[in-house]
Amino acid sequence: MAFGRDVMTSKVAFIGLGNMGGGMAANQAKAGHAVAAFDLSAAALERAGTAGCTPVASVSEAVRDADVVITMLPAGPHVLKVYSEQIIGVAPSSALLLDCSTIDVDTARKVAGLAREGGYAFADAPVSGGTMAADAGTLAFMVGCDEADFGRIEAALEPMSRATFRAGDHGAGQAAKICNNMILGITMLGTCEAIALAEKLGLDPVKFFDIAAKSSGQSWSVTTYYPWPGPVPTAPSNRNYDGGFATAMMLKDLKLAQDAAAKSGASTPLGAQSEALFQLFDRLGYGGRDFSGILQMLRGKLDELPKG
Repeated sequence: MAFGRDVMTSKVAFIGLGNMGGGMAANQAKAGHAVAAFDLSAAALERAGTAGCTPVASVSEAVRDADVVITMLPAGPHVLKVYSEQIIGVAPSSALLLDCSTIDVDTARKVAGLAREGGYAFADAPVSGGTMAADAGTLAFMVGCDEADFGRIEAALEPMSRATFRAGDHGAGQAAKICNNMILGITMLGTCEAIALAEKLGLDPVKFFDIAAKSSGQSWSVTTYYPWPGPVPTAPSNRNYDGGFATAMMLKDLKLAQDAAAKSGASTPLGAQSEALFQLFDRLGYGGRDFSGILQMLRGKLDELPKG
């Protein structure tokens, strides 16, 4: 049964059940799809089973009867290897292939070419929104695909999405993602610097939130992810910067942006400075902490933040 025609009988293969993929796969199951889930982590497979997915022992077992294959993998080399060796030629040629990983544009286009040669419809469809949105099914998807395939892709992503955009042809989804996250890295650093300065000047950071959230300093980093505990109850700042969007992942995206800038000849001085600061935070031992925890480095309070 083709995906989208009969919700209860659509077969989804979900590969990669980490912090993001686990919630995404669970939402496919909640929508009524039969989800065959695979990950190298036994604990991740167990969580997927509890969420209504069917854990399987290999990628090939997951994809062999799939209507849709969704991957959420760490980096470009993993995506290329899994698609070239374990998905293309194993999944039915009628299957829709969706890579939701954040990788470099060149690799996304290479995988798209391999998929096309195999007779598959493919899209790079990275996400924005973090783990909370992955769990809630409210991610934003940035899609690079053939225009004729977008309707089918949008329907396949709907259980996980609050908004799905066709950014352009193959690779455009990855381009949109790395540019978007460069904005996020820069604005988070600006927010953290402003909070650190406000504190030094005797201004309560909670009062500063009330002001910045309704004036020209407003941004997503302020109103949705404020890095000081209290004003945004769901923000990782209320959990000692545990969970959320790991610093190592932000650093990965900023590196992708800088690599793309170097190849294209774009000038991105603030992006470069953001990469340098997050790299320092990561090297100090905080790569597993939410990226908004860099506030503690800027405040000179790293002794109050557990490494991880």
